[in-house]
Amino acid sequence: MAKHSKKMKLLINTPSLKILGGVANHYIGLRAFWTQNVKYNIVGRRGEKSGSGKYWLPWDIFKFMFRLLTFRPNVVLLNPSLGDNALKRDFIFLEIARRLGFKVVIFIHGFNLEYASRINKDWIAKNLNKASMIFVLANAFKKILQSWEVTVPIRLTTTKIDDVLLENFIPSENRIFKNRNILCLTRIEKAKGVYETVDTYAILKRQYNDLTLTFVGDGSELGALKKYVANKNLSDVKFTGRLGGEALSNAYKKADFFLFMSYGEGMPTVVLEAMAFGLPVFTRNVGGLVDFFENGRMGYISDSLNPVDFANAMKPYLENEDQTHKVALYNAQYAKEHFMASSVAQQLESNIFLHLRHFG
Repeated sequence: MAKHSKKMKLLINTPSLKILGGVANHYIGLRAFWTQNVKYNIVGRRGEKSGSGKYWLPWDIFKFMFRLLTFRPNVVLLNPSLGDNALKRDFIFLEIARRLGFKVVIFIHGFNLEYASRINKDWIAKNLNKASMIFVLANAFKKILQSWEVTVPIRLTTTKIDDVLLENFIPSENRIFKNRNILCLTRIEKAKGVYETVDTYAILKRQYNDLTLTFVGDGSELGALKKYVANKNLSDVKFTGRLGGEALSNAYKKADFFLFMSYGEGMPTVVLEAMAFGLPVFTRNVGGLVDFFENGRMGYISDSLNPVDFANAMKPYLENEDQTHKVALYNAQYAKEHFMASSVAQQLESNIFLHLRHFG
């Protein structure tokens, strides 16, 4: 392990930063805030049209070994999701790094519970126990791994909010609650609860005619969802497509409430971003949200998928601006203290550094 006076060398395997996705976006956002000597090593397909990642594997293995032997990192950080292809590939990298004498930390981003129910748990545990430490996004995921007899230390971490996204936004001044706009920012897929979101809006719209709903995102259900809205004769529903940068920031600023009824998640960055922009959040007990979300103080969280439950939960906020403003300021402060990319990067470094310091 490097001495305290020297920077820790950290080699991070990440998907191509040119491909928009959860892991790539995570490390793009952290890139400016590392305090240690961090290098990214791209693995998998290199672009939307570059073919399957498996065709890149021989080159990725060679390049990975070259990086290890030339950079000589104190630790390697691998970033699989819980799925066959990702795990098989990253377990190859894990074995190579260990055989060459390098410590490995694994950050499991996506946690597919359906896949977890049928996975070869002995194979998973055997390989994960070769790592020095594991990061997951929810305490529930930690308990699942421990039930499979994964015995290495497992730490909780979080996804991040890009500091740049919130530039010049002051919740106490900018959060006015005059638009009566519900925002749903997600991939337009059935499993993201988009139809339940429309049904919740339909219930509220009957009582609050000035209410609007904005979907930000693309997906395979976009056409069907637009037709679903039309068949219900709902007005004031807007579909923006996928947004980024200033346009994304403006979408949050123009919203008053954030509705996110996904069936399952790891740690949904959009919820953290909505909180940072001072939005009361109405969501479900999924992934890492369970570990911190304060029902009533941050908005509403439930196991339910019933639109009636969500509509009833939102009504007090539509009718009481003081309550809404109080939640908004609390959410913005909480997000600032816990989820900004600058603090998440340092938290990751600190956890890795302290673990290697104490356990070698």
